[in-house]
Amino acid sequence: MVKILFVCHGNICRSTMAQYVMEDLARRAGLEEEICPDSAGTSTDEIGNPVHPGTRRKLAEMGVRCGDHRARQLTARDYQDFDYLVGMDAANLRDMARMLGGDPQGKMSLLLDNTACPGSIADPWYTGDFDATWRDVLEGCRGLLERLKREGHFRQQDKRGVSGGGAAGGSGTREET
Repeated sequence: MVKILFVCHGNICRSTMAQYVMEDLARRAGLEEEICPDSAGTSTDEIGNPVHPGTRRKLAEMGVRCGDHRARQLTARDYQDFDYLVGMDAANLRDMARMLGGDPQGKMSLLLDNTACPGSIADPWYTGDFDATWRDVLEGCRGLLERLKREGHFRQQDKRGVSGGGAAGGSGTREET
């Protein structure tokens, strides 16, 4: 089982979107027993709050199930409990390293490091653009899933593919702004 923790500032927009997109991709690939995605935030701003309505709407529009996640803050225990800690932007990565005392095992990265265009995912809390966030998160999650397959993490390789609706469907192309 590969355990992935997606991390953003408040844990209500980007990281929760990534959590549910990865869950959907794993299910569609027949890897739901092989991948355990979760999410957390670096701040205390939103602790206990539900997924942002804009994220919830975008996931529903794209056919991706959104659970009852409540925002929580990243903890030192998360470094032990997760195989990958994946931030959404450079500030998240800096905060993660500060909060966790560094990254001695090389578990931390940015989600878009798994794409042809590494960089940060803009926070829709500020931009209001959940469509752009969706495109970036989807591309990053697809890239991360492919990376995990290449690295041989799964006993059962993708037998169903990832085409069709949900996170597997739609454009994976990021538009630069």
